[in-house]
Amino acid sequence: MAQENPFKSILKTLEKPDGGHFGEYYSLPALNDPRIDKLPYSIKILLESAIRNCDEFQVKSADVEKIIDWENTSPKQVEIPFKPARVLLQDLTGVPAVVDLACMRDAMKKLGGDSKKINPLVPVDLVIDHSVQVDVARLENALQANMELEFKRNKERFAFLKWGSNAFDNMLVVPPGSGIVHQVNLEYLGRVVFNTNGVLYPDSVVGTDSHTTMIDGLGVAGWGVGGIEAEAAMLGQPMSMVLPGVVGFKLLGKLKDGVTATDLVLTVTQMLRKHGVVGKFVEFYGEGMSELSLADRATIANMSPEYGATMGFFPVDHVTLQYLQLTGRSDETIAMIESYLRANKMFVDYNEPQIEKVYSSYLELNLEDVEPCISGPKRPHDRVPLKEMKADWHACLDNRVGFKGFAIPKESQNKVAKFSFHGTPAELRHGDVVIAAITSCTNTSNPSVMLGAALVAKKACEFGLEVKPWIKTSLAPGSGVVTKYLEKSGLQKYMNQLGFHIVGYGCTTCIGNSGDIDESVSSAIAENDMVAAAVLSGNRNFEGRIHPLTRANYLASPPLVVAYALAGTVDIDFETEPIGTGKDGKQVFFRDIWPSSEEVANVVQSSVLPDMFKATYEAITKGNPMWNQLSVPSSTLYAWDPTSTYIHEPPYFQDMTMSPPGPHGVKDAYCLLNFGDSITTDHISPAGSIHRDSPAAKYLMEHGVDRRDFNTYGSRRGNDEIMVRGTFANIRLVNKLLQGEVGPKTIHIPTGEKLSVYDVAMRYKAAGQDTIILAGAEYGCGSSRDWAAKGPILLGVKAVIAKSFERIHRSNLVGMGVIPLCFKAGEDADTLGLTGHERYTIDLPSSASEIRPGQDVTVTTDSGKSFTCTIRFDTEVELAYFDHGGILQYVIRNLIGAKQ
Repeated sequence: MAQENPFKSILKTLEKPDGGHFGEYYSLPALNDPRIDKLPYSIKILLESAIRNCDEFQVKSADVEKIIDWENTSPKQVEIPFKPARVLLQDLTGVPAVVDLACMRDAMKKLGGDSKKINPLVPVDLVIDHSVQVDVARLENALQANMELEFKRNKERFAFLKWGSNAFDNMLVVPPGSGIVHQVNLEYLGRVVFNTNGVLYPDSVVGTDSHTTMIDGLGVAGWGVGGIEAEAAMLGQPMSMVLPGVVGFKLLGKLKDGVTATDLVLTVTQMLRKHGVVGKFVEFYGEGMSELSLADRATIANMSPEYGATMGFFPVDHVTLQYLQLTGRSDETIAMIESYLRANKMFVDYNEPQIEKVYSSYLELNLEDVEPCISGPKRPHDRVPLKEMKADWHACLDNRVGFKGFAIPKESQNKVAKFSFHGTPAELRHGDVVIAAITSCTNTSNPSVMLGAALVAKKACEFGLEVKPWIKTSLAPGSGVVTKYLEKSGLQKYMNQLGFHIVGYGCTTCIGNSGDIDESVSSAIAENDMVAAAVLSGNRNFEGRIHPLTRANYLASPPLVVAYALAGTVDIDFETEPIGTGKDGKQVFFRDIWPSSEEVANVVQSSVLPDMFKATYEAITKGNPMWNQLSVPSSTLYAWDPTSTYIHEPPYFQDMTMSPPGPHGVKDAYCLLNFGDSITTDHISPAGSIHRDSPAAKYLMEHGVDRRDFNTYGSRRGNDEIMVRGTFANIRLVNKLLQGEVGPKTIHIPTGEKLSVYDVAMRYKAAGQDTIILAGAEYGCGSSRDWAAKGPILLGVKAVIAKSFERIHRSNLVGMGVIPLCFKAGEDADTLGLTGHERYTIDLPSSASEIRPGQDVTVTTDSGKSFTCTIRFDTEVELAYFDHGGILQYVIRNLIGAKQ
């Protein structure tokens, strides 16, 4: 049971310099513990959260001690609870969260409670981060056309979220068209320091977008999580996380003239991949920090998923404060942020002697050593210095098929594919660029590279250079501010002239939304087996992701994207070969169109202004015409439409009563699926397109939805009927019950029939029969996803018995009321002689007080075999969730006032 905070004695008042006070705060220096001074800044944020939220139930004094003793505890993989200051949702992952809140309100009302009490307990920022198709890329009205298309496709989903923004307190919904989620977070949503009811504390955030890490560049601790962790966090529940190691990354010196932030990011990504930082924080420090703009820092932080770290963290310093001023934060807010962080020794002042922090391991980079580069052709950490690009390209043509090879025979490497492009003769060679995209994800937060790209365009236009008409060019800024400063600088017209029209402010080519390549070009590529190239300023270039016909995909800075679009090929040495021929007939070289760092800095200085940020984000409160025209009811309870195929009320709270169901074992359960090792959330979760022969497709057709309107599982995440039918629907699923056959089917044990997983599960449910899943090691590895746990419970799965679980997926299963069990060391289904054709009984004590975290339980089968497993409820909090049937039920009963 929760108790009074044992650390209330270190609650201090933060005085204002001119009298009065900002509020109270938990003072880390007041603990008088010398270990705290040596802690990395990122760990101090975890420490402050643990101290402030300590109640000896969800967060214990022992957890605080683990964090203070980080130097000794972090190598031991200890777990701690963490309560972030806020939650960030994208619309696709936000929809199921709002659906669950709406359902909780209904359940609360049925149980006689005040339904209005169901609100996020921590602030939730939900950004409608629509994806943008670039089919209309070269049209002047591309932005408007894409917005109209998005509203037509997603009107129902958008209207539901608009209802949620009015119905729930503590939830801000950012309308579509404002910007991409992590960019809006950086420019507008990030608080850096919160002041809630007079208590000050550091901003921290978990988000359902993997590039939530961009906010780490602002000194805010943030990273991506799955939907269930996000929902639990917004309902005030702690997240369980492994106390991470921290890699200290020292930066020295200054970038050379003409070297971009992207060049730096690709260099850092390669270094960190090589070092190995999975599951760790990376914290940057050193004198080179003061030379890095906030936008440069945010670009590095954004790439954390690509180098594998949980965070790439930049502590707050004077550069952070300058950026807060630029982006329109008030002087008083900035003064509060600086005062609080200085008082708690979480501010970096380069004018003062630096206390040496302790890190788990160390890396160092002199910024002067960074050189222009790109990455590819298939992975973000395969960096290629620009001067070596031509040689590297030819090596890729020669090499056997792999991350750096295409195995093109020597005699075919100079092949020319001739075709007709709208009546004009044209040619394609290996390495020719067919997609050139400045995408929203990574670099478009950065005025220096965006305006640098526009300066390249200006110089190219002045020389009379053009981009070949069949190259699919597009510009998708991360926020509307970019449009304003490109217009202010007078440079957008040159981008337009080269075909880089603004198509929207959302995910584009980087996520596969490049749209179709012109039919004549695609035919030339396919018929001649050409290795065509895409060059993009994004962060992911995995094979098949950008476009099925671009086998070579390179990540590059926005200015280099423009340069490669002009050259029309990646098979070029920019040092010695001309990029094209000017209108005067003379050759134009890369150096002729490349701006100096001073030129770029001058344009940034004169064109990027605070008023632009204020004006852009007024749209969050004012909306836009299409958003404002959406008609939504004003009721606090949602009026569910039973005919909707996008938004549906899930059955989580059917038959819920005020009394917790208590621990419940499993009796005579059938095995729904029998898996080996490494079953990932990609195998479990509904994802991608809806296959025409799947149960989900059948459901949609029965509800009058035409095949061309199926959309994706992602867009229909608010409808449990579709998502449950897509659970375990992966075509690469290997289920031992099928004896070698691969696919989304299983055996109905009583009859021996082979059917879809959904159909078999529904047969068991209709007969009132429980089911379990058998699995090997690392069950649920991969990106954690809410439907990987929601789907199984809706299929009727009561328990998963595995050799081991991925940490977050195990906690998600507990959150949904599924029992996770581990075989004893050295045992699994095969060694125990289990085929999956048995019936399984799991005996649990009938009282929650008789179950202990990690205790042994016996599993018996109807074949006479029995074995011992470890029950994987790892904390008392998880036991409380299970006692209530899941996190959501636990929260409802506690809000009504039920006894725990």
